[in-house]
Amino acid sequence: MTRLLVVETSPRGAQSVSRQMTQRFLAAWRASHPNGLIVHRDLADSGLPFVSARWLQAYFTPPPAQSEAMKEELQLSDVLIGELLAADHLVISTPVYNYNVPASLKAWVDHIVRKGATLGFDGRGLVKGKAATLLMASGGVYTEGSPIRDRDLATQYLRLILGVIGIENVTVVAGGGAKAVDLQEQTMDGFLGALQPQIDRAAMAEIEIQY
Repeated sequence: MTRLLVVETSPRGAQSVSRQMTQRFLAAWRASHPNGLIVHRDLADSGLPFVSARWLQAYFTPPPAQSEAMKEELQLSDVLIGELLAADHLVISTPVYNYNVPASLKAWVDHIVRKGATLGFDGRGLVKGKAATLLMASGGVYTEGSPIRDRDLATQYLRLILGVIGIENVTVVAGGGAKAVDLQEQTMDGFLGALQPQIDRAAMAEIEIQY
């Protein structure tokens, strides 16, 4: 059974361009994987805690020496890592805030990048044989030829993190210029329709890996 992990971040509900991109991706993915399993991790209202001093103390303590309190401190991180490791395909759907990812997504990253779990003690990534798709909605346009292409920090950051943990097969669907929807210069359907071919190809990426 093919497993898809979807991580969403936008707090805007149905008004979110990135969430609408997710829905279109899922429709295409379900059509290609009728027996697939989808795990959804919504970070918008999850209250995902940021890394704290207690978390770090638990993290840097070797597992045999961890107290029950330390193990409890890392429990959510263990769950998030388990979701990632069980997936064949990871989708991260996110808006871009001030050129980078929302704080909730950064918190998720900090919980899943852990030596001995997703990162080897030699610095090599342990998460192999998986595909990832980034569904990015941004006010600015950062594609090839854009005068502000060097400001595309969010995509660069996510590619870097995924590469660090071992996921190198990364597809990016760049929804640049999404502010046109908020300004009512373009309809949501019109904006998403232009991205549909890219979204459909991304939904088929895992089949290419497996077969």
